[in-house]
Amino acid sequence: MAEVFNSLGKFFNDEIIVTRNGPVVTIMINTPERMNTMGGHVNSGVLQALRMCADDITVNTVIFTGAGDRAFSAGGDLQSGSASSGMRGEESPDKPPPTVSGAIRNLRLLMETTELLRNSHFVSIAAVNGACAGASLSWACACDLRFAAENALFRTGFLSAGLSGDFGGTWLLPRIVGSAKARELYILNEKVKAEEALRIGLVSKIIPKRGEEFQKEVFQIAKTLSESAPLALKRIKANLVDADRTTFEEHLDLEAERHTRSGYHPDAAEAGMAFIQKRQGSFKKVVSKKPWEYSNL
Repeated sequence: MAEVFNSLGKFFNDEIIVTRNGPVVTIMINTPERMNTMGGHVNSGVLQALRMCADDITVNTVIFTGAGDRAFSAGGDLQSGSASSGMRGEESPDKPPPTVSGAIRNLRLLMETTELLRNSHFVSIAAVNGACAGASLSWACACDLRFAAENALFRTGFLSAGLSGDFGGTWLLPRIVGSAKARELYILNEKVKAEEALRIGLVSKIIPKRGEEFQKEVFQIAKTLSESAPLALKRIKANLVDADRTTFEEHLDLEAERHTRSGYHPDAAEAGMAFIQKRQGSFKKVVSKKPWEYSNL
């Protein structure tokens, strides 16, 4: 039975729906009437939801998606002006006029969402159920895995809005599809269908379904993944994150330590027996703690 975090839905006017099934959390942008764009409380809601997941070591898989079957997210809300405002907030005669430096700080704060998707201990999955453009493409690129519905459509989109790009897309996309292809996608700004996205390595898999059927299949993949040895899964993610910020020699040191410690953990013996006996592994349940109880402070 899914647990719905009602406090988030209430606080953010149901623009973000967060549900939990065991160690699997689904974060859904719930504004299909405006193509799940990143206006209103969406950005701050996604940030709060991801921070909650990052603070909870019992969460090992996060699905990030949009409501309906038309859009994962069409990026910034051009109609409201949020895409071109630098997240400066609404102007008001009762407040000082927004400044460029303030807008930069506001935007950078919201871009923490990309860091959380990419660097947190959980495996992040982008369930791209339709249009995915602009900053939402950056979000998808920050995820560990990207699954596309048959109607998924990708576009960098920034040039059409007269913008240069944010949320880390110009750093992430070249590392996924290569520098030359990333430059092509940003500069030519062409639409990419699901089949082409799979061919160039932008997505891991196309699931030939739409809407709820697509979401159900992605959840089953996430559920299977979440039933893996939890400590090994976290350490694999940590290795992949560290690969971008360590030398080869430093990385070998980290791999050696994590691999050896994983091998001494009871989960390794159980995983080996489960493989031999052709059954699902039964791993020690991760005990929930308050963030300060397992931090490095």
